[in-house]
Amino acid sequence: MDVSEPSFNRPIPGESLTAELGARPWQNPPQYSTVDEAMSYYIPRMAQDEFAKGLLNVMEMGVPLTVLANTIQIAGVMEGKHTVDVGILVMPSIIETMKLIGDSAGVEYNTGMENESDSLPTDMARRVAADLSNREIEETPEELVSVEPEQQTIEEETPLQGGLMSRRV
Repeated sequence: MDVSEPSFNRPIPGESLTAELGARPWQNPPQYSTVDEAMSYYIPRMAQDEFAKGLLNVMEMGVPLTVLANTIQIAGVMEGKHTVDVGILVMPSIIETMKLIGDSAGVEYNTGMENESDSLPTDMARRVAADLSNREIEETPEELVSVEPEQQTIEEETPLQGGLMSRRV
């Protein structure tokens, strides 16, 4: 082969990133097309002892149930079990089933739907509010809440001459 001649017997750029249409599970029609059918797929699998033991271990680590439910439903989409929209609609039922497993075992869990602002200590919230308002820490939180922001003055700019893309002279 001559070095000066180009070789056209090579893969097309990006060819390794493609597959034939229908070769992937999510490119075919789903196995379960309704929420009821998808839940009839998930509930027996979640009722198995192996799943429950693993779920309880993960719950004890503090992983939010919303994250677990999302992972489970995305795996179902990738396996071609159901579509993305059915997976989103199934998530609350998956979370409730996981909560039932956790409650029956007496394990404390994080649902991932708690309001984290309620868990902040009051003193810390007052200090942050005082820092933001550049004032001293008072004893009454009502005064911190009623702090009004400083009014900013807007300087008038000279209008642009010639349009948006014109140069300044």
